[in-house]
Amino acid sequence: MFEEPPGVASANPARDYADGPCPGASPDYLVVPRSLAQSMPLRWQQVFVGLLADLHDAYGHLEWPQYQVIPSRYELLADMDEGQLAAAGYVADVDEDGQLVIRDDHERPVIHPHSVGALVPVDDPIPGPDTGRVEPRAADDRI
Repeated sequence: MFEEPPGVASANPARDYADGPCPGASPDYLVVPRSLAQSMPLRWQQVFVGLLADLHDAYGHLEWPQYQVIPSRYELLADMDEGQLAAAGYVADVDEDGQLVIRDDHERPVIHPHSVGALVPVDDPIPGPDTGRVEPRAADDRI
């Protein structure tokens, strides 16, 4: 894998950061839980709001939709119940031999359900914005 030489800044640090182990990042979006952003120190919030304002100003000409965020996690198909399979677009059937068969949305059997994963909805572990301040861990623990 290519690594930048020391002292050379990335041409796209936002992409680089989001492509790493970044909580809330997907291939298309970055999600920041509102309760956590509102719990950060005042100066952090001021900088963050300024950056968001810059982003919205630069792309205000685009038609922004409303977004619905669904807390999810990856599970192996073999570990899912019927409801989770359905939410992920799969169906569990029993074949004529009495064996469990998991089918995709095109009714094709999934050959290795122990190695295929999909996102399934979960209860959100992050407190909502109406719960008040969420205490961050101490700064010296974040080194």
